[in-house]
Amino acid sequence: QLQLVESGGGLVQPGGSLRLSCAASGFSWDDYAIGWFRQAPGKEREGVLCISRSGYSTNYADSVKGRFTSSRDNAKNTVYLQMNSLKPEDTAVYYCAARQRFCSDYESAYDWWGQGTQVTVSS
Repeated sequence: QLQLVESGGGLVQPGGSLRLSCAASGFSWDDYAIGWFRQAPGKEREGVLCISRSGYSTNYADSVKGRFTSSRDNAKNTVYLQMNSLKPEDTAVYYCAARQRFCSDYESAYDWWGQGTQVTVSS
C-alpha cells in the first residue's frame, strides 16, 4: 500500500520556525516530484510549493516566498518543508503529495496524498 505521512506540525509563536517531514512508504522518491499544499479553516486547499526530482523548489504561493523552502533525502524517502518567519496566516493543515516526474500546481495532478499535519502560529 502506497502512503505518505506528514509530521512535525505543532504550535509556534509568530516569527518562529518549524520543519515538516513527509515520509514515503511503499515506493521510492527518486522518480517523484513532491508538492506541498495547505488548507486553513473555512478555506480551500492551496498549493504552497513543489520540489522536483533533482531537488529544486518552486514556490506557488507568493506569501511564502523567501520564508519556506523544501529539501529531499531520497536515501531516507523523506522530503522536508522548512518554514521560517512564521505568521498567524500560515496556520493551516499542511499536506504533502506525490506525482511522477514533474512538479505541478494542480491538486488533480498528484496521485498520492498524506493525511496532513496541523501548524498553528499564535502568541
